[in-house]
Amino acid sequence: MQAKTSQAHSPVEKKSGLDVLTLKMSSSHKDPNDCLATVSSGADTPFDFLCDFYDGVIAGGAAGVFVEAALYPIDTIKTRLQVAHAGGKIVLKGLYSGLAGNLAGVLPASAIFVGVYEPMKQKLLKALPENLSALAHLTAGAIAGAASSVVRVPTEVVKQRMQTAQFSSAPDAVRLILAKEGFKGLYAGYGSFLLRDLPFDAVQFCIYEQLRIGFKLAARRDLNDPEVAMIGAFAGAVTGAITTPLDVIKTRLMVQGSENQYRGIYDCVRTIMRDEGSPALWKGIGPRVLWIGIGGSIFFGVLERTKQILEERRRDLELNSSKRN
Repeated sequence: MQAKTSQAHSPVEKKSGLDVLTLKMSSSHKDPNDCLATVSSGADTPFDFLCDFYDGVIAGGAAGVFVEAALYPIDTIKTRLQVAHAGGKIVLKGLYSGLAGNLAGVLPASAIFVGVYEPMKQKLLKALPENLSALAHLTAGAIAGAASSVVRVPTEVVKQRMQTAQFSSAPDAVRLILAKEGFKGLYAGYGSFLLRDLPFDAVQFCIYEQLRIGFKLAARRDLNDPEVAMIGAFAGAVTGAITTPLDVIKTRLMVQGSENQYRGIYDCVRTIMRDEGSPALWKGIGPRVLWIGIGGSIFFGVLERTKQILEERRRDLELNSSKRN
């Protein structure tokens, strides 16, 4: 979605420490965060990376906590739908079970994800041709997902065991999982988690970034908060829908515990298809699309707003510093 114009634009400096960039946009607004840019001078420095990483960590942590706290009950219902076998009833009690412990994991996981995504995105966009910007977003999303999975998987395992009423508290869940299953129990379903989340992260962030760029080019201005939320919701809902079968497999493997009902991803798919039929792979798609769609609007809205606040704060500090000098 890169638009090229014959209009000349002056170099723009990103206050978060990136190189001076020449933006090729049809809009008069010049925002290096839009990432469709060519480097006009210099090479990356450690300060560039650290600024992007710092902004990503703060903004990502805030966005992750907001989403998890707001939408945890929907996620709980989705999880219970997916683990229920044919004819089973869905318990609607304790929809916030495990929230506190989950937030303790979501905060660092989201912080790591965006902290890795932002500088990686900028680096790839500079290295690749402009017409491959989507590839840069896909790759950055997948790399960030892999980096954050070290924290996200244990958090997800504990959360889903709590949601299915296997444990009464997060510390109790961790202690008993370690006692019965060992350390590897905290990483149950790790392969299926990567199978679901690497494509999910890559596709969601790619859709969001490409739509944001396209809308901004068409509007010739900055997008407002409702527009950012709308794009985030669409990106989340579409990605959530198409990855539902992967989510069902991941959930079944994570909550099975030491019973080992499934011996792996292939066995899980085969068993579900044999015993419950293909519709079982789409269980929970309604709550999942609702949860991730709303979550996308909140996550990207909070993310962009926090990044803007950090940018304005840095700009003010630099302005005050230059005045003193």
